[in-house]
Amino acid sequence: MSELTSTTVLPPLPSIPDILTNLRPGLSLLGTADTLGPLADLAGTWVGSGFTLISLPDFDSRPPSTGPKPFRLKLNSTVEILEFDPIGAEVPNRGSTIPNSSAGQPDINIFGLRYLQRIADSVTRQPLHIEPGLWLRVPKTDVPALPETVVRQGTIPHGNSLLALGVAPPPLPLPGGPQIGVVDSTPVKNPPDSTPFGPHYLDPFISPPLPPGFKLPFVKDPNLALKEAIQGQSIVKTVTLSISTAAPVRGPATQVGGIVNMPFDISNANATRLDAVFWIETVQNPDGSTFLQLQYTQTVILNFLAIDWPHISVATLTKQ
Repeated sequence: MSELTSTTVLPPLPSIPDILTNLRPGLSLLGTADTLGPLADLAGTWVGSGFTLISLPDFDSRPPSTGPKPFRLKLNSTVEILEFDPIGAEVPNRGSTIPNSSAGQPDINIFGLRYLQRIADSVTRQPLHIEPGLWLRVPKTDVPALPETVVRQGTIPHGNSLLALGVAPPPLPLPGGPQIGVVDSTPVKNPPDSTPFGPHYLDPFISPPLPPGFKLPFVKDPNLALKEAIQGQSIVKTVTLSISTAAPVRGPATQVGGIVNMPFDISNANATRLDAVFWIETVQNPDGSTFLQLQYTQTVILNFLAIDWPHISVATLTKQ
């Protein structure tokens, strides 16, 4: 879902204009904690590095493919620019009445940010991923009966669109650093099959050629790279944004999340699920000053050969 090949290099970090046109003077163009809530600190430009792991169908024999064979494992050390720009106005969503009832849902206002994610290989600067989209803050509603949520909408030029949701975190950031769990890159048969994997399916994960900085334990659990990046840091507070395209379904009116793929992807490498956690961290320097750091882990499941292959991306970015 994120492999992009081109001979061009990652564009330079764009300059941020000193003056932006505000078409809605009554609302802060930059967004505030009152309007964006837990998303407020995302506004701006983040730059950093990370790692990606993806298993790809490999029928083609033309480079960079190495087929014909069932798949190949692709590892990259990455550099990344992630930009967030507040929409600058409320987005009204219209509530409706409940049939045969005097009750209903009042209109709500949604606030959010546009984003553009650009990822390239750290050595060649070859682009690997580009993704425009939106992060939204949705207030608590009665119809459907849902708490405040955060939403990420994204589009990827392989022919994929995603909608991932999560419950909004508490109003105040939690003290201390992030609670980073474990992710597992091991493929899983889907539909389930009692026969074991042959060695050619698991061997590439045991001792693959590693790009710069990509340590062998990171292949099994890329989240280890995130934990290593913050060793020795003094993180005084953290906002956690956890989203999924597979959030629980509560009926047709509260269907939440999903990935839509074009026919070629469905037939060849079907993206079926996305789970991601973003941590907005306030890091304290020895002199008492602070800076904002953004870490994330994201797993996209690609299904081909009746196998679910985790495509895992992690990064540690700092706000510019």
